[in-house]
Amino acid sequence: MINELLLRIALIARPFFRLIMAQVIRSGAFLQQCWSVHPLCVTIKRMTDEQSVVLSCSSCKSVHYLITTTIVSSGPSETGASGGHKVRDEPPGEECLKACVSSHPAALSLREMDVFQDLVRLRCADCRRLYDLAVETFETRQK
Repeated sequence: MINELLLRIALIARPFFRLIMAQVIRSGAFLQQCWSVHPLCVTIKRMTDEQSVVLSCSSCKSVHYLITTTIVSSGPSETGASGGHKVRDEPPGEECLKACVSSHPAALSLREMDVFQDLVRLRCADCRRLYDLAVETFETRQK
């Protein structure tokens, strides 16, 4: 009687334990494989305050977290007449990326990645800027 009751409780609770105990994969290889198989399905969703960039794949239902150490922004900049120096100071790459993610996230796309050097390159089509991310940790979770 007690065994049957425990079995019923276990069968009822099983889906909830799967939600709570979601598998976290800490490797950039899963993002690289996901992006190489269906590159148009990987989109940038948001950027957290802890310098994490969140990407989502609509095909394999995965969410990829990139915990970054540095973000370098490069793109079209105005040059002055004196030897090609910048007229104005550029904001840090992190601020530029946060602005792009908040104002036009659909324009951002994953362009390159190197899991051996832990580097990811994003591109903003609207701003025509490139963002080089040095990634400390890759995490992949199933939705």
